[in-house]
Amino acid sequence: MKNLNDKSRNAYNKKADHYDSTFDGRFTQEFKNLLTATIVLPDKCSVLDVACGNGSLLFGLNKIKSINGFGIDIADRMIENAATLNPDMKFQVSGCEAMPFQDESMDIITVCAAYHHFPDVVAFAKEAKRILKPEGKLYIAEVYLPSFLRFLINPFVPLSKAGDVRLYSPLEIVDNFKKIGFQRPEIIIAARIQIVSVMKPQRDPVCL
Repeated sequence: MKNLNDKSRNAYNKKADHYDSTFDGRFTQEFKNLLTATIVLPDKCSVLDVACGNGSLLFGLNKIKSINGFGIDIADRMIENAATLNPDMKFQVSGCEAMPFQDESMDIITVCAAYHHFPDVVAFAKEAKRILKPEGKLYIAEVYLPSFLRFLINPFVPLSKAGDVRLYSPLEIVDNFKKIGFQRPEIIIAARIQIVSVMKPQRDPVCL
């Protein structure tokens, strides 16, 4: 896990200052556009972008409706640039398995084209549930590939220099969060992009 995080940190620190003009920056802009068009922003909501990069998704959301924006990323140079772009928001260097936020402090959590980097998606799901308010929503935008392509590509994904782990189907993403109590999954597939959203329930069911 440490090796994967180190690879991601090094790769994205190197491209941080010119990220928008890189292949990754241009490629992920479509994901940000679709997320921005999909997310429903409550009034005065707190939004956490996990693996926030240079903060451009939060910048775009804030143009639609004023938000209390927060971002974390494993690459410290990305965090510096995100803070420069969004001076009224709060950014911290952090991974996704132990996030530095209080219980039930966020209305919305977003992950844009980064879920395939997470070394432990189960730990992230538990953290997201802890941090979200009751009826808070999590939105994940990821690469969508048919199952046969994922089958062919996934054995080689960990060889990436950017710390990639594997690609997921929408149902795999949903199942990961349903296992710890998230509800109301919604899936949008637009060409090569999938957006999966789930909601934290108002309260956990009581087992009798």
